[in-house]
Amino acid sequence: MSPSPKPAVSVIGLGMMGTALAAAFLKAGHPVTVWNRSAAKTGPLAAQGAIPVDTAAEAVAASPLVVVCLSTNDTVRTVLRPLAGQLTGRTLANLTNGTPEQARDLAVWAAKEGADYLDGGIMAVPQMIAGPHAYVFYSGAREVFDAHRETFAALGGTRYVGEDPGLAALYDLALLTGMYGMVMGVMQAYALVRTEAIAATEFSELLVPWVGAMLGSAPAWAAAIDSGRHLTDVSSLAVNQAAFPNLLETFAAQGVSTELFAPVRPLLDRAVAEGHAADGLSRLVDLLSTGAGTGPGSGPGTGPGQGSSTT
Repeated sequence: MSPSPKPAVSVIGLGMMGTALAAAFLKAGHPVTVWNRSAAKTGPLAAQGAIPVDTAAEAVAASPLVVVCLSTNDTVRTVLRPLAGQLTGRTLANLTNGTPEQARDLAVWAAKEGADYLDGGIMAVPQMIAGPHAYVFYSGAREVFDAHRETFAALGGTRYVGEDPGLAALYDLALLTGMYGMVMGVMQAYALVRTEAIAATEFSELLVPWVGAMLGSAPAWAAAIDSGRHLTDVSSLAVNQAAFPNLLETFAAQGVSTELFAPVRPLLDRAVAEGHAADGLSRLVDLLSTGAGTGPGSGPGTGPGQGSSTT
């Protein structure tokens, strides 16, 4: 007996990431229909076996699973809203980068149109898709995710993070926050050493292992944040408060902008003023949390049966 045919997928949006997604589905043996506002981008995928169509409506009609990967969620709305009445019975998997609230709003709109909705956060660059290190966060109804899990596996690892449609975006943006923080620190370091004609390539040999070693403390910080116990035998907030001005003064003296780092100083000052001088840096999470929903398990969509799982 020949194996059952794999489910059809439509991909809307063929930028670098959308093209990589469509190519991965094709490679995994799925019939793939593709649409892009600039039709020329369908050519390379058509050569691989994809079916190009002229309208987004045709793409939606072609498959029970419609994967959307556009530049912004505003664009997603622009493309999908004219299709009101044509989405009934479809599953929309929106892998466009956006905010949790945007995801929740789109989920409500999709439900009114009779469509199931999953939001996704892609943790990969296009070249990584379908590789061993790529994975995608998914949030929305568990039964909808389970129904398409095998199809999503063509893109890489699948990580379901909860019923709340906004959770995939939250996980995505939280990881990007860590990445941007690291990248900005690295760029500031390169800018500083360049003022003395030290080659960035030379300095990177010192910087990479140093940053890697410091990142090794992340699990200990996480444990302190979850427990509320911020004791440290490494470097207290008082020590950091005393030392941090040296960074800002050196940046200014060397002709390097302080705009990335200047906001850290008042945060350290506030931490000490509020009585946390002896605590470690993990205490800063409490100062950065400005409203309700802080602390383990207190965000929307958390609770029994709604934590993360990896499949």
